[in-house]
Amino acid sequence: MAHIGFVGLGNMGLPMAQNLIKAGHQVEGYDVFDAAAEKLRSSGGGRAETVKVAASRADVVITMLPSGAEVREVYLGPLGVLESAQPGTVLIDSSTIDVATAREVAQAAAERRMLMVDAPVSGGVGGAQGATLTFMVGGPQPAFEKAKPILEGMGKTIVHAGGPGNGQAAKICNNMILGISMIAVSEAFVLAETLGLDAQKLFDVSSKSSGQCWSLTTYCPVPGPVPTSPANRDYQAGFTAAMMHKDLKLAQDAARQGGATTPLGAEAAALYGLYCGHGHASRDFSGIIKFIRGF
Repeated sequence: MAHIGFVGLGNMGLPMAQNLIKAGHQVEGYDVFDAAAEKLRSSGGGRAETVKVAASRADVVITMLPSGAEVREVYLGPLGVLESAQPGTVLIDSSTIDVATAREVAQAAAERRMLMVDAPVSGGVGGAQGATLTFMVGGPQPAFEKAKPILEGMGKTIVHAGGPGNGQAAKICNNMILGISMIAVSEAFVLAETLGLDAQKLFDVSSKSSGQCWSLTTYCPVPGPVPTSPANRDYQAGFTAAMMHKDLKLAQDAARQGGATTPLGAEAAALYGLYCGHGHASRDFSGIIKFIRGF
């Protein structure tokens, strides 16, 4: 079993780290909030005082951070992971960040003879708690092979998407599909309401025909048809509108840099920006249907 330094113990990182403990690994965590590190300690893990301490004692370092800026600081900073970890250490960044930063950090890690993968996740807090996450992994084959047994303690599906940064590329492309499809499903249900068509009847038709998609059959944005969807809990977040907006903006940044045309992605980013701007950033992203209705 590995000695793992885990940096970033938020809503996703903490249950991921706890599942690694359950899998038999020795996990030492660091977070800027003391209470988060204490929760890990009470789950049987250790508490590191700094990033440097967490990295210097680890065979594997995992990070789950809010943005590319934090990833740069934690890995490239003077007291960061690359300055503190030993050559041969396996580095796994499960943050969702821009592709360019992921590739820059991976190159710096390779120069220090460390094995790094970018491994963003899909599955939300529920997937993190249940160890059923999907990991989209970018990095060299040897790094992927070292990282995979660790990732299997936190997720159910592990996909090697290619070289450095390709995990991030897969994540933002996937979530652009998700954001667009949720808006499309929401618009269809709002239209059905205005036409006097019962929501359950629309679900019964579309879930078995060409309108079928995950946003409809698993995460239906109206109460009733899918009892486990956040619509039945007043859109209490499994995946917040703010996080969806962040991912859509990352997709648009990548599209501009690469010269790709993504008009629906751009519209989705704008709509989620407006929804968040009206004070709903912390609600589930499927709550966009309320914005489409006009609240």
